[in-house]
Amino acid sequence: MGNISLNALKDTSLEVKKGEFLAILGKSGSGKSTMMNMVGCLDVPTQGEIYLDGKNVNDLSESELAQIRGKKVGFIFQQFNLMPTLTALDNVALPAEFQDTDTEEARARAKKLLEFVDLGDRTHHKPSELSGGQMQRVAIARSLINDPEIILADEPTGALDSKTGEKVVDMLSKLNREGKSIVIVTHDRTLAQKAKRIIELKDGQIISDKRRKK
Repeated sequence: MGNISLNALKDTSLEVKKGEFLAILGKSGSGKSTMMNMVGCLDVPTQGEIYLDGKNVNDLSESELAQIRGKKVGFIFQQFNLMPTLTALDNVALPAEFQDTDTEEARARAKKLLEFVDLGDRTHHKPSELSGGQMQRVAIARSLINDPEIILADEPTGALDSKTGEKVVDMLSKLNREGKSIVIVTHDRTLAQKAKRIIELKDGQIISDKRRKK
């Protein structure tokens, strides 16, 4: 930032095992979004190393990083980030088509995922014709289209009412039980308590790493 150097994360070491349900908790400015971007290979560190599935992401080209993001990581955003001119079906199918999946196969897979999130009757609705909860469920279906190993959810309930938010968390928990690694980024301590492990950040450093008692 001009002549000012800002270390969003510093002296930070974290290992996430396959199949974990992890919450990264912290206030605005704590470094949690930077950590999510690192885990999701959206950014690479200026110092230090990040390994995903045994590979150092620092050594990968942008095209290789894009392949990892497309196949290994599914993203769920607070504001949904759906294409307003596309139907729910097309929104879900789009990431698969970016991975050169046949269009008909991508749409068939998208239809099954919309049924999985209880939106089988909304396949041809555009985002403007859906409620907030329905749009978030479309976003969850979209995150699953390439069968990723990791689901990254950035404030997944932030734009939803509490009852709808609980349904979204239940869905993420179900995906975790089915073997997906789930990482939630949030400032909401109540939401973080739904995870099995909570990492708390402050000023770019981990101040707490706790596992929830069963």
